Amino acid sequence: MNSNFNVQLYKNRKLVWFVSFSLCLISIIGMLISLKSTSIKAPLNLGLDYTGGTQITLERRCNDDCVSLNTSEISNNIISLKNQDKNFSSNTSPNLTRSQIQLLDNSKLISIRLPFLSAAQSDSVVFEVDKSFGPFYKENTSVEIIGPSLGKQLLKSSLVSLFFAFLGIALYINFRYDRRYSFLALFALFHDILIVCGVFAWLGYLFNVEVDSLFAVSLLTIAGYSVNNTVVVFDRIREKSLIEDKLSFKYQIDKAVSATLTRTLYTSLTTLLPLICILIWGGSTLYWFAFALVIGVIAGSWSSIALAPSLLSITSNKDFD
Repeated sequence: MNSNFNVQLYKNRKLVWFVSFSLCLISIIGMLISLKSTSIKAPLNLGLDYTGGTQITLERRCNDDCVSLNTSEISNNIISLKNQDKNFSSNTSPNLTRSQIQLLDNSKLISIRLPFLSAAQSDSVVFEVDKSFGPFYKENTSVEIIGPSLGKQLLKSSLVSLFFAFLGIALYINFRYDRRYSFLALFALFHDILIVCGVFAWLGYLFNVEVDSLFAVSLLTIAGYSVNNTVVVFDRIREKSLIEDKLSFKYQIDKAVSATLTRTLYTSLTTLLPLICILIWGGSTLYWFAFALVIGVIAGSWSSIALAPSLLSITSNKDFD
């Protein structure tokens, strides 16, 4: 089955490098633009999980027959306060388009997360939602302030998790192979993470898409997936270098990539299928999480079968362990 494929990676290596370099450059530009943006001021548009804000929880006055609600309708209702309510009329009022709506317990509970609101602004939001989607149990209505220090702690924890994941991967590959392999596997991993972050930087700048704690989880998942694919390709390259040692190193790599291409594509497609289902039917809560994984799987497959081997092909054929 793999004999149908004859990958000429070394011959087309400059095209591979150009594609990866272009994607990385576009990603970096997107992150720099977001950093310079007056509304974002960070490489990514950080969500309320990281910046803090106000959380409002409302319980609807119904039993088991609560009418199903739509989060988009609730969000649009809240956004309309900008033009209708005097508490949101000033230029310094919070950005209501950043609202995050969750429906819990079969639409019986509504959880609303917004940037920091004053007491009067919170009352206006509760009144507006109650008018359109109530009635609610007033005694069960809660308004909580999530401080920025908690968000910073979560951001710090996410970055520390990514750092130790990268460190563990580097140590494993360095133990399993040599330093060339370790460096290139980490380079491919950084390439994948950078592209995913770049996509979300542009989405945040153009469409106000925010990253939350699930985004950090998606990056860790992408890291594991990418390295797994790269290790499989590197294993086959080492195997070819021992079996077909009369061939030049670049042809050994071409043969190894050709042998693993079908396996890598099948693995990627079977991973993408459930993610696409989540994108379509998973709801708004998991949509951007699944989207990040889709981009990461595609970028990870590209770096494993094209970028990392093409960079390895320009090194010498020595010190195979």
